[in-house]
Amino acid sequence: MSIIISLFLIGLSLSMDTFSICLSIGAFKITKRQVVFLCFLVGIMHFLMPLLGFLLGDKIVTFLHINVNLLLGLILIFIGIEMVIDLFKKESKIFELNILNLFLISISVSLDSFSTGLGIMAITKDIFLAGLIFSVCAASFTFLGLLIGRYSREKLGIIANILGIILLFLIGFYHLFV
Repeated sequence: MSIIISLFLIGLSLSMDTFSICLSIGAFKITKRQVVFLCFLVGIMHFLMPLLGFLLGDKIVTFLHINVNLLLGLILIFIGIEMVIDLFKKESKIFELNILNLFLISISVSLDSFSTGLGIMAITKDIFLAGLIFSVCAASFTFLGLLIGRYSREKLGIIANILGIILLFLIGFYHLFV
């Protein structure tokens, strides 16, 4: 039972960046289909990334010399720039989240799950249970972030969009300089 609680708490902490980014994205008009698809993708990525981290982590990081914080920061800033451009085009337009953007968002918020997979064996031998818990937490927090972001847009209008963009840039720059 303590293992499940530990995994749940790790899943919650891994989902915090997902939540904050989805607050920003939810401040724009996105379709219900995009909401469902993004929740699904983030959940899948939070299941697969710890598994990949567990199986291949040391080899990939050593071979490619990837700085995951730099990669995450660049992706978030790129998405923020797209949001700024969309904001100036037409305020009521639905934010264009194509398949590639949704995929990049889901990967970027799941990178921390990859690194968690490197050390998950210290907590449990059941990597599939860990991935399932991480997946459910991440998909739930994605939905909550998008829902609260949508609500703030309805109540605050364009101010919510601007605050969402600022939050996205802050998170992106934080990861660039960490």
